[in-house]
Amino acid sequence: MHSITVRKEIVDRVLQRRGRYHLFDRLDPARTALVVIDMQSTFCAPGAPAEVPASRGIVEPINRLTAELRALGVPVFWVLHANSRIGGKSGDKGGGKSDWELFFNTIVADEVRDKTLDSLAAAQQAVWTGLVTAPADHTVLKNRYSAFIAGSSSLERMLRGNQRVDARLGRAMGIDTILVAGTKTNVCCESTARDAMMLDFKVVLVEDCCAALSDDEHRSALENIIQQFGDVMTADEVLARLRHVENAPT
Repeated sequence: MHSITVRKEIVDRVLQRRGRYHLFDRLDPARTALVVIDMQSTFCAPGAPAEVPASRGIVEPINRLTAELRALGVPVFWVLHANSRIGGKSGDKGGGKSDWELFFNTIVADEVRDKTLDSLAAAQQAVWTGLVTAPADHTVLKNRYSAFIAGSSSLERMLRGNQRVDARLGRAMGIDTILVAGTKTNVCCESTARDAMMLDFKVVLVEDCCAALSDDEHRSALENIIQQFGDVMTADEVLARLRHVENAPT
């Protein structure tokens, strides 16, 4: 787990700009969801193609947070990354096409491309071992950094389902606030948080439940979010704000 946070000069800048640091004094459990990004083997397993070693250090903080959130009636969404191979097969030069050609043909080398595509096959994606899930949780697949970019996943539709009662929760979702955790802080977590804000969700990046490849990259994401896209809080700060508001009646 990262031991750094937003620098004082950025805190001062935020205070000068809007007169307060945190955007949200209270969070409503009935309108809030936790979105946990990419906590799966491709990113968490030792030696995996896109390993983020620090991701294993946030397993227990995420488990503590999800347990408290479920007790408050806050739904948990496990958002896992998956990409598909289109034509060809593993071992072929280039392995055929994929459903994200620009990334796999430009951002990574061929040998990394094939290993990563193999590891991201949709059928084999599961929440990383050690993370505690519950029957009421939701699992969503995405195929881009952001879970909210058009065509990436069904997450936005699920969160906005005002007219659809979720049988597991006993009420319509109607979410307007998302808590973001997972990995990488500065890639998929930040991309998802940015797009969520631009779709008019209130956003809180849970800093001690996120992991990146370095402290600097982790902190850069925190500082980007707090200045322009949402709030940055620890899990304890999130829970304190949620407990100020009782669950709305169903």
